[in-house]
Amino acid sequence: MATKAGTKRKADPITAEQVARYLAENPGFFAENTDLFEAMAVPERNLGDGVTDFQQAMIRRLRDKVERTEDVARVLIDTSRDNMSIQAQIHESVLALLDASSFELLIQTVTVDLAVMLDLDVVNLCVESTDTTTLPVGNLVVLPTGAIDSFVGKNKSIALDQDVSADPAIFGGASTLVQSQALVRLDISDTAPPAVLAFGSRDNERFHPGQATELLQFLSRVLETQMRIWLDQI
Repeated sequence: MATKAGTKRKADPITAEQVARYLAENPGFFAENTDLFEAMAVPERNLGDGVTDFQQAMIRRLRDKVERTEDVARVLIDTSRDNMSIQAQIHESVLALLDASSFELLIQTVTVDLAVMLDLDVVNLCVESTDTTTLPVGNLVVLPTGAIDSFVGKNKSIALDQDVSADPAIFGGASTLVQSQALVRLDISDTAPPAVLAFGSRDNERFHPGQATELLQFLSRVLETQMRIWLDQI
């Protein structure tokens, strides 16, 4: 019976014979579509009562291993992308520190621009002084003598904390936002007061114990050098 004009004829279902013939004519199909091959159900073999088919168990174990390997690969790729992004942010920050044309602009770059460049909520530069107030002086935060050893740890150069209750003495009003922090001790000169570069983020996983600190240390060493140069000229 003829179909009416404009009416599409319903396609006939693909038969098993057609699939078999196509695969026979295209032996490389599964090599080019490995995801389909891995999803195939392998036929069980009848080995008789009480006999376990170890081949099936091995195939299932291999598939599980492949899935775990793919998960690990995805994590490694994501981590690599994150590291490249952070590295680019650090490079941009270093160039900004080197571009500062005065000591005041250097401090402003640290306390204003770095937070934007590093995608953080707050970056403060803290120095110890006999003035124990915690209010900023210029763009610096003044800490009482001995405070940096207390916050960072004696003889430690850096402290990383997550799920932290940030101290207002370091972060001021932004302390209520900070969920993770990195505190990097600065060794400017023998005559300069103890100082610390404080990074704060509302992301409680941004900083955590055990993470790599090379990039933060590098940024801090550049800041030390720049501060030393400008202080020698003042």
